[in-house]
Amino acid sequence: LLFVVGTVSCTLFLAVNGLYSASDDVIELTPTNFNKEVIQSESLWLVEFYAPWCGHCQRLTPEWKKAATALKGVVKVGAVDADKHQSLGGQYGVRGFPTIKIFGGNKHKAEDYQGGRTSDAIVDAALSALRSLVKERLSGRSGGYSSGKQSRESGGGDKKDVIELTDDSFDKNVINSDDVWMVEFYAPWCGHCKNLEPEWAAAATEVKEQTKGKVKLAAVDATVNQMLASRYGIRGFPTIKIFQKGEDPVDYDGGRTRSDIIARALDLFSDNAPPPELLEIISEDVLKSTCDAHQLCIISVLPHILDTGASGRNSYLDVMLKMAEKYKKKMWGWLWTEAGAQSDLESSLGIGGFGYPAMAAVNARKMKFALLKGSFSEQGINEFLRELSVGRGSTAPVGGGAFPKIHSVEPWDGKDGELPVEDDIDLSDVDLDDWGKDEL
Repeated sequence: LLFVVGTVSCTLFLAVNGLYSASDDVIELTPTNFNKEVIQSESLWLVEFYAPWCGHCQRLTPEWKKAATALKGVVKVGAVDADKHQSLGGQYGVRGFPTIKIFGGNKHKAEDYQGGRTSDAIVDAALSALRSLVKERLSGRSGGYSSGKQSRESGGGDKKDVIELTDDSFDKNVINSDDVWMVEFYAPWCGHCKNLEPEWAAAATEVKEQTKGKVKLAAVDATVNQMLASRYGIRGFPTIKIFQKGEDPVDYDGGRTRSDIIARALDLFSDNAPPPELLEIISEDVLKSTCDAHQLCIISVLPHILDTGASGRNSYLDVMLKMAEKYKKKMWGWLWTEAGAQSDLESSLGIGGFGYPAMAAVNARKMKFALLKGSFSEQGINEFLRELSVGRGSTAPVGGGAFPKIHSVEPWDGKDGELPVEDDIDLSDVDLDDWGKDEL
């Protein structure tokens, strides 16, 4: 069975590129148009963050379209493929699908929609939120979109998460840091810098929270700290540079809105994030929790420890770890087991009994899998995973249509295996001659 998917961003078994099309009244939103369409809009927006493979999202789709048609010209209804645009989903704290958010008067404080999933419930919630927005405007409490000018006038506290750097503090903070730094070089008199200031400040707070401080936003007054300005060839303002340990700084040439800045920061974070854990299948819980939480789980069946010893097994695990690092942005789960330890699982994946080491990529939602046909090496596995990542590859249904019984086993202790010790038999009291006669 062969699925060929046209876009490189799609993953294995994804037969749809998205749940909405241009013919719907649902407006498709992406990192490119989100700021212009939603954040800078004075309209009330309902936005669904979805994943095309998510069953709940698929069931919501016709209701969401009906609500969008009913609300046309009154409330804007949008949708974000947050599986494809993970940075945008991450920016708004999306942890599951579908997540629906209401963007009202203050576009930087979206509210979570917790209501029903029918078009009637969605329309009722939209009209209720619209009524609240209009009443706020009537009372003068809300002016709709909060512009950068208003933010700047609200005081210096907004800049609390922007780190001010100087000629003296720059090297010790930035150059040898394990964190990623985005540094704005500015001049106090520069109009573009003043426009950027509230966006940079808001992004700094969001990025600090989303990356747990692993990506930092900083600012350098280049008119005062001329040594730094000279070292990095600053010719115009603002200039933004990205610093990562062991690499030359690169210019940031993206958009100047907070959503643009946050999206780039989250990409930098995922590039530098640690690889996923490689877990041994020692229980049903390990398999289920890993495969249910990720779109794909990569399962390796390694030879028995008596066939490879510890050094041989570790070399196979090292190959898997390198591949997990290489494909970490895909956010797949990674598992392994020893030949024979989970024989039912092997059979359901068409492995069983021979050809170790083996590897299967399993989509637990579709209960389909693809098998590594090439060598269990960096090159062979890389080719296998590259095909999966662009939606190509032969797939088959998991035997029985569900994961089989998983046996609880002791985790590998990291040592060479030992042959079972047989009990010594004491033959000193046996008269072998008499014993032989009895048998005859």
